Amino acid sequence: MEQGNILFAFSLTLLAGLSTGIGSAIALLARRTNIRFLSVSLGFSAGVMIYVSFVEILGKAREALVADLGAGKGNWMTVIAFFAGMLLIALIDRLIPSAENPHEMKRIEEMNVNGKKPDKHRLKRMGLLTALAIAIHNFPEGLATFTVALTDPSLGIVIAAAIAIHNIPEGIAVSVPVFYATGSRKKAFCLSFLSGLSEPVGAIIGYLILMPFMSDMVFGLLFAGVAGIMVFISVDELLPAAEEYGEHHFSIYGLVAGMAVMAVSLLLFI
Repeated sequence: MEQGNILFAFSLTLLAGLSTGIGSAIALLARRTNIRFLSVSLGFSAGVMIYVSFVEILGKAREALVADLGAGKGNWMTVIAFFAGMLLIALIDRLIPSAENPHEMKRIEEMNVNGKKPDKHRLKRMGLLTALAIAIHNFPEGLATFTVALTDPSLGIVIAAAIAIHNIPEGIAVSVPVFYATGSRKKAFCLSFLSGLSEPVGAIIGYLILMPFMSDMVFGLLFAGVAGIMVFISVDELLPAAEEYGEHHFSIYGLVAGMAVMAVSLLLFI
């Protein structure tokens, strides 16, 4: 295999992964006390995750597993892996100590008034769990992008562009709750940026280790599990927080907008 092709494929994967930083930068331009923006952004992120999970990721998982195992076993394995992903992130969620969450919304400026530090762990934990889900999601996507780009550079460019668009709102999903929890743009940006690095990491590990063992079944199981993880994060963390920290209608508007953006991106680039 030509070294130039490998470098090109890796570069595409790296750019797609690091686009989470673009989403983070866009999100962090908002004012610190813009609660309505927080609600819309969390709803938007949930819409992106739910739509892409059911429409794209789960569909690809099912196709791969059906192709490898047949219609009966393939469909069953898709469902099992989907709920296994939910179970995995639910267990991780249970293992992370939960903190008290005040019912009254606090502004960033109020968080350190008179030496008091209201509990911000819920938002921070949500950001960390979202980063974990996105990192797991980006890992197999990085492997997929890298593989396609190696065999068909033109198609690889299209897929990398589509994944980059996906990753921009995912960067918002990580950076917004962390920023509102910590008040630090640097921490929020760095965590979002790091979650995107799992894309090129997936490419490297896939090329060095996983390629000899990769099959339709392994690919399908990974994608179905990732879909379950993202749906669980959206329903358990993002949407409840969007409701709590903003007006109901704005969180729903954000949800619908996230789905619409993802739908258009899939129509244009897939």
